[in-house]
Amino acid sequence: MARLRLTTKQVNGGYYKGNRTGSMGYFAKNGSYVIDWKKVRTYAVPENLDQFKLTPFVTKRMAPTKGKYTNELAKRGGVVTVERAFGAKDYLDMWASDNGREVLEQERLEKEPESTETTRQ
Repeated sequence: MARLRLTTKQVNGGYYKGNRTGSMGYFAKNGSYVIDWKKVRTYAVPENLDQFKLTPFVTKRMAPTKGKYTNELAKRGGVVTVERAFGAKDYLDMWASDNGREVLEQERLEKEPESTETTRQ
């Protein structure tokens, strides 16, 4: 039988998986959870926040950034630029630019057997 992911729906009560935040206490013998206040996270809020000039939001006045991958389409007598997804040819072009020597070596090896075959005949 294959091992399946264990979830709270498969175990009746008593199962707590958590979400990698660490424990905030411990389980008592009667099954209840006791919070240990020494383990609870506390966040210090800076003073004088009403005078603080920066905000956590991005401005709406920023122009949208253009994508690197675009298609140009002819529409109503004009050309329209439309963003597109990163495709397989884009990946191969990027790989070839990063691994140029390997590509050149592979091309050299592919041409080599052709030259040896012509000399045999």
